[in-house]
Amino acid sequence: MSITTLIKTIQDIMRKDVGVDGDAQRISQIVWLLFLKIFDDKEQEWEITVPGYTSPLQNRFRWSNWAKDAEGITGEELIDFVNNGLFPSLKKLATTAGVSERGLVVGSVFEDAFNYMKSGTLLRQVINTIEDDVDFNSSTDRHLFNDIYEKILADLQSAGNAGEYYTPRAVTQFMVDILNPQLGESVLDPACGTGGFLTCVIEHLRKQEKTPEDKQTIQTSIHGVEKKPLPHMLSVTNMMLHDVDVPTNIRHDNTLSRPLKDYAPKDRVDMVITNPPFGGMEEDGIEKNFPRKYQTRETADLFMALIMHLLKHDTGRAAVVLPDGFLFGEGVKTKIKTELLEEFNLHTIVRLPKGVFSPYTSIATNILFFEKGGPTKDIWFFEHPYPKGYKSYSRGKPLTIKEFDREKEWWGGASRKGRKATEYAWKMSAKEIVERKFNIDCKNPYEDEVIYRDPEELMQEYQETVRQLETVQNALKHELIQALGGE
Repeated sequence: MSITTLIKTIQDIMRKDVGVDGDAQRISQIVWLLFLKIFDDKEQEWEITVPGYTSPLQNRFRWSNWAKDAEGITGEELIDFVNNGLFPSLKKLATTAGVSERGLVVGSVFEDAFNYMKSGTLLRQVINTIEDDVDFNSSTDRHLFNDIYEKILADLQSAGNAGEYYTPRAVTQFMVDILNPQLGESVLDPACGTGGFLTCVIEHLRKQEKTPEDKQTIQTSIHGVEKKPLPHMLSVTNMMLHDVDVPTNIRHDNTLSRPLKDYAPKDRVDMVITNPPFGGMEEDGIEKNFPRKYQTRETADLFMALIMHLLKHDTGRAAVVLPDGFLFGEGVKTKIKTELLEEFNLHTIVRLPKGVFSPYTSIATNILFFEKGGPTKDIWFFEHPYPKGYKSYSRGKPLTIKEFDREKEWWGGASRKGRKATEYAWKMSAKEIVERKFNIDCKNPYEDEVIYRDPEELMQEYQETVRQLETVQNALKHELIQALGGE
């Protein structure tokens, strides 16, 4: 069965259930079932590879003991088991003392999870479909799980609310390629969504892996935080699909809810890579976790203040996606930009065209690359052009990683030496930015100048065009009447 067919089959079964309302709930339901299936298949592997392995789950709550048998419990008995046995037991793992790390992972995933299905018969059909068609311990089906995951993400995007935690793969890949994380460096995405940036980092680090110890190093150096239950569940599942067996560093929390002053030097990281939510407002009181100069309820601004605080002094570097509004914004934004230029080297801003995040937002976005230990002397801007013949991006014509070859060739390697101004690239000194009152929304000086004509002249042209159009319409009308034998 193809991936598309498998997911469609599951969703079609769920559509018959009165308890499941809409795509988002169907996806949430599929994800917790898939998570338990994956966890169970991983447990079978751990029982062989991990000496003295003990499951954090009670025996009767392990997938193979209640779900695997196609003729197993069903109907009201199954719903009662899931709602009154399985879920309370898994949720409790998040708060029970002495639980293993694997148990804590399961607990965090199910902390806010919910079973929406009301028909145990239909739930049994869904379970059997999952169980019959995929075996995570098969190397072939491991790839299938990645495909299933991608299909779920695509469906989640279609559900209409994925824009806040989805970044196009090409943007993610480009940012990781440029930051070039190294084995042993700590990496954080403080708003990790479904884990796209972190899995891209893992794939980058895997190429440097040579020993079993390296695999463990990768696991301990990747950190992510996501406050919403569904993307967090997807992120943890995504980590496990990428062989991070115990993703305890992917926390279900709001990064902004911890006071800035409570972060100690040990919390600082070598690298932050993220696309923080923008355009949103945090709940009342969150801003009190920040110094007075940064107090705002604008989510992206608070994340920027946090990122700047969390970077290590000598090695810290970041790549952050931000909207145009941050570049020209005033008030708290000006204070953040002032510190950014005085204490960090904001060396490059890649200006992305509209449509990159289509269909979720048409807002123009930018990738800011900066390092701790400034100050900034010059900021280079690179305006990413549309491919030839494009006027915008769309789901059918998305941005591709190949398009970033132009930036990579211009970049100048790790040292960024030899950069030259081109039709896409230009630089401004920090002094010029200060004179602009920290407005870094700098337009491409090499862009063809648009010549605006006199409005009265344009109006006369328009009126003449309308008169010509009316003449043609009247002539056509006359010819039509004549052809029909009219007067």
